[in-house]
Amino acid sequence: MKVAQRVREFKTAMSAKRMWINLLFGFSAGLPIMIVFSVVKIWARREGVDLGTIGLMGIVALPYSLNFLAGPLLDGVTPSKMGRRRSWLLITQLGLALSMFSLGLCDPVSSMSLVALVTLAIAIFGATQDVVIDAYRREILPDEEIGIGSSLYVYGYRVAMLVTSGFGLWLASPETLGLELSQVFQVLAVIMLFCTSFTFIADEPEVKEKSPESLREAVIDPFLEFIERSGLKSALIILAFIFFFKFGDALVGTMLGTFYVDMGYTNKTIAEVTKFIGFFSTMAGLGVGSMAIYRFGVTPCLFTFGLLQCISTSLFALLTTEALKGTWKGLALVIGFEDFSSGLGTTALIAFMATMTNKKYTATQYALFASLAALGKTLFGSGAGYLVESLGYVPFFFMGSVLALPGLALIGLMTKIRE
Repeated sequence: MKVAQRVREFKTAMSAKRMWINLLFGFSAGLPIMIVFSVVKIWARREGVDLGTIGLMGIVALPYSLNFLAGPLLDGVTPSKMGRRRSWLLITQLGLALSMFSLGLCDPVSSMSLVALVTLAIAIFGATQDVVIDAYRREILPDEEIGIGSSLYVYGYRVAMLVTSGFGLWLASPETLGLELSQVFQVLAVIMLFCTSFTFIADEPEVKEKSPESLREAVIDPFLEFIERSGLKSALIILAFIFFFKFGDALVGTMLGTFYVDMGYTNKTIAEVTKFIGFFSTMAGLGVGSMAIYRFGVTPCLFTFGLLQCISTSLFALLTTEALKGTWKGLALVIGFEDFSSGLGTTALIAFMATMTNKKYTATQYALFASLAALGKTLFGSGAGYLVESLGYVPFFFMGSVLALPGLALIGLMTKIRE
């Protein structure tokens, strides 16, 4: 295919409404996740809660690894005339707005258990919203636009993450507006409420395949269809690859918020460097990743992007050295490279998972893949605080790099089987 023709196709795809709706839905999906995985932990640490307890807070993020259980319900039930996908989106978005506002009424010092309970509600609504949006994206985009659409989705996602943990921490800094983090959660609730407008302007996807009409069709058939289509051996390798590809990177990410605090960085510095510089680095990674995938395809990019993720995870150990500890420049360099490589890997993984789904069972199958990808971060991340206390930060970061190696090895095995 000639370059000029590819450019014309790219411009046509980018002008479509469906592309920009994916960007907006990415923002809606990214807004709650950093509350669950980062901001609540920073809030608790600032209030003097111990690392072990904060690490255990990772358990409340478990819905992000179990959200495939909601897939059959989301595939098989249409709550209102708005349509199957848009109805569920509105329900989850309203639930998120209410939960975020409620979190602002809690206090980690007097009742950490209540903070955990409300954060769990945010995780449940957020994880369910993710399933709906992932299914929506797969159903509304043609196969050739999945890579570009996935990148736009992640762009919106990362902007929202910046709003939550970057702008939110900036608001909570004494050097800026000096808000309490509890007040920041209520500001985020208002922003989440605004996100419901995206659902009203979106088009409901037109899917030729009928929705599941029985319990077997909704729960069992999606898994059987994937195994039959891929073959048992290939299916197991694909699932193992999805689990390991971002395992090390994600596990380390669960404790980065407390790492920044323990290294002496202020809320202002965390917001400026890890969020704003990290944001632009991720955007660059997503852009380069989407273009590479469009040019070379998904599978050829996976190994290179995965290797860069592996290297970037270990670089956090440099920030514990005397030369770089507490320095703005050192943090900026490490975060810049880490988030660039993470953007590359995220784009490739999302596009890969989308190509593995059948549109009849989009929500259930994609949610299964996404749950596996998040399992290392949610389930094993709950013990990350104790790992840091027993090993120290440096061995913990190197362990994260080693845990990325199985994913790289599985890429080669997966490619051979698929050939």
